Amino acid sequence: MARHLEHGRSAEQLATRHLQQQGLVLVASNHRARVGELDLVMRDGTTLVIVEVRARHSDRMARPAETVNRQKQRRIILATRHFILLNRCYREWPVRFDVVGITGTLETPQISWIRAAFSLDDMASR
Repeated sequence: MARHLEHGRSAEQLATRHLQQQGLVLVASNHRARVGELDLVMRDGTTLVIVEVRARHSDRMARPAETVNRQKQRRIILATRHFILLNRCYREWPVRFDVVGITGTLETPQISWIRAAFSLDDMASR
């Protein structure tokens, strides 16, 4: 496996553990749809939480969460619709879009969690 893919997978595992420690429950990981991929799908009580995980060795150029631009948000939203179509039990659940940024090394990571980093309303107003 390519080194950057291994780094990404490890970052997703770190993010999963961090969010589980905060009480979230993992529903799915790496859900693939033709329009994009969902890194993590979790539950926070009765809210479906879609988590985009961004890992960078350094945040000198941009913090990881800042790299989730409008186009990426749109792909995440479309992939979320696909996930809900396949998992109809979540059809009536509220959905929240979070971003977990990981900087530094995977041995000593700095993790930032942005709840509700963007919303469907954000996309509609643009």
